[in-house]
Amino acid sequence: MTYDRLVCANCAAPVSEGRCPVCRANRARMQQEGFLGGLNPMALVAMLAVLIAAVALLAHQTA
Repeated sequence: MTYDRLVCANCAAPVSEGRCPVCRANRARMQQEGFLGGLNPMALVAMLAVLIAAVALLAHQTA
């Protein structure tokens, strides 16, 4: 999902349109940080590894 699909809770318009100050501030913040909030790539790899381990554990328990 990208920020252009988000809807502002303040004005109920798409954030990408930037109709109100809240939209504009969040749009600028998301463009600067990226959608994942500037997460470290190693943190993403670690989360993926944990997810894969959890799926493997669940698959092993049901087999």
